[in-house]
Amino acid sequence: MSNITATGRHSFAKTQSVINYPDFLDIQIKSFQDFFQLETAAENRTDEGLFKVFAENFPIADSRENFVLSFVDYSVDPPKYSVDECIDRGLTYSVPLKAKLRLICNDTDNEDFQTIEQEVFLGNIPYMTERGSFVINGAERVIVSQLHRSPGVFFAQSKHTNGTKLYSARIIPFKGSWIEFATDVNNVMYAYIDRKKKFPVTVLLRAIGYGNDKDILDLFGLAEELNVDKKTLKSTVGRRLAARVLKTWQEDFVDEDTGEVVSIDRNEILIERDTVITENEIETILDSGSSTIILHKDDVNVSDYNIIYNTLQKDTSNSEKEAVEVIYKQLRNTDAPDEQTARDIIQNLFFSDKRYDLGEVGRYRINKKLGHDIPMEVKVLTKEDIISIVKYLIGLINSRAVVDDIDHLSNRRVRTVGEQLYAQFGVGLARMARTIKERMNVRDNEDFKPVDLINARTLSSVINSFFGTNQLSQFMDQTNPLAEITHKRRMSALGPGGLSRERAGFEVRDVHYTHYGRLCTIETPEGPNIGLISSLCVHAKVNSMGFIETPYRIIDGGKVDITTHVEYLTAEEEDGKNIVQANAMIDKTGKFLSDRVKARFEGDFPLVNPADAQFMDVAPNQIVSVAASMIPFLEHDDANRALMGSNMQRQAVPLLRPEAPIV
Repeated sequence: MSNITATGRHSFAKTQSVINYPDFLDIQIKSFQDFFQLETAAENRTDEGLFKVFAENFPIADSRENFVLSFVDYSVDPPKYSVDECIDRGLTYSVPLKAKLRLICNDTDNEDFQTIEQEVFLGNIPYMTERGSFVINGAERVIVSQLHRSPGVFFAQSKHTNGTKLYSARIIPFKGSWIEFATDVNNVMYAYIDRKKKFPVTVLLRAIGYGNDKDILDLFGLAEELNVDKKTLKSTVGRRLAARVLKTWQEDFVDEDTGEVVSIDRNEILIERDTVITENEIETILDSGSSTIILHKDDVNVSDYNIIYNTLQKDTSNSEKEAVEVIYKQLRNTDAPDEQTARDIIQNLFFSDKRYDLGEVGRYRINKKLGHDIPMEVKVLTKEDIISIVKYLIGLINSRAVVDDIDHLSNRRVRTVGEQLYAQFGVGLARMARTIKERMNVRDNEDFKPVDLINARTLSSVINSFFGTNQLSQFMDQTNPLAEITHKRRMSALGPGGLSRERAGFEVRDVHYTHYGRLCTIETPEGPNIGLISSLCVHAKVNSMGFIETPYRIIDGGKVDITTHVEYLTAEEEDGKNIVQANAMIDKTGKFLSDRVKARFEGDFPLVNPADAQFMDVAPNQIVSVAASMIPFLEHDDANRALMGSNMQRQAVPLLRPEAPIV
């Protein structure tokens, strides 16, 4: 028995879809519109896309800060030719981008200089057609969305040749230096910055403000501090020292260049860590002039924290000053000129928003993983992040935590057209900012306007090379309408910042349970790109953070919400939920007709009581892409043949006069 749909077509489907299909080109068009924000009034524009690029690169000042060029607003003029004209004439369908810039003079000697506000042409920027493609030199091109590793923190496990389990944590930012923590065979934890030489993780802890052994041991609740007096020390005989006993003094010397007398703190290690206290040690401690000593806490399971003690043993530094100097030497291969320079390097690497950015996604992922509630505006690393990561690694070693699944879709996100353009505009405007600075320095005190400082070719050459040569900017497949729509909804793991065919192993290419309803499990190429290029499912959409979501009907108390209300879930939100199949039989009120229903729980397929289920699929074809859902009786098809079928439909010769099917 057929149902007649809203479009007047006959549908013989057993299970009717609850919601209509979304706009299939939304992933391209919405991303591009959010980037340009042309529909939004200038004063209401949010700090994203093109507006964010300008905000990051302006204001620009000369070396003496006499002149400052600041950004006010941007606008675009209508395109000169229509899309069809551009295709006929072999031109690029583009819009002129103009920025309103303000030049201010802070120089007191130059009081007659008037503040100038001027609209400056920055170049012609290719503009998306209403079909979601770009016309470049008369040819239609598509920017394919990229699937890449999400910024955040990832915990992994590997095995040494002798069978020892090694654990590592890697913090991947949006921009800035990578930092990695890893354990080795000797149960010592090291830190690596930008994959350079390693140093004990306690050196990093000292450098971020936990200068002495007591501070570090206190982080893990391992230290017991005792005052130094003869009676107290007598009671400690037989216990182990948790921190070194140091003799500290100041040494004066004359600086040959300036003739000033400079004081330097000197340390001498009198007793090493882990030494058992005897009468001899008591004498040494009393002679050292130390006011306190640090002992191992008795009530802590010391074996759980062996790695911290082992790491402290490998750590040659004894203070924050020494630690920052060690890190400076590792990164620069030379001694630090002074203490402040050494401190600044750590500050700039991870705690400065100019050089380091986790992005909103990175902060969200780190908060989620480590259980923090640090505000989303804090897009740099914090001390709490680093300490929690070290604690999580200790939890992994003691089997109290689990490693991450790198192929889980909560650890991969989509870079749509808008985000890729954001990166390119960032490169172009940074180059432009450099030339503006140079020109400002040369044109000292002359009369000049903002337009004299800007070379419009700088930005447009970067953007044009992106559209012309980037791996993800592809000539649009236009054999038939399906080929065109599929190309715009494609997801690629290749491209800049992604994987390469040669390096991609089997796991990355394989189907994962989180692909259900998000990435098509059938449609993928058959050659060397198998599994690296996939297609978005029919009902899937990409959220503001770049994670793929899929809709589900809500089940409350064993009853399905029979309205068109659905909830979109990311892969992470879906974990731990029982999700019933779309073809489960329900009555008109939403009650299940059987007392046990087939469900999906992460990677398993249990039979559950309807009261234990939380969600239900919206349609049987939710699991596949546009091309695969065109195959009639797909469920009776062999998977390999369905893969070929969905790829070959895109090669079919189109009709001269396309006509909507009746069935």
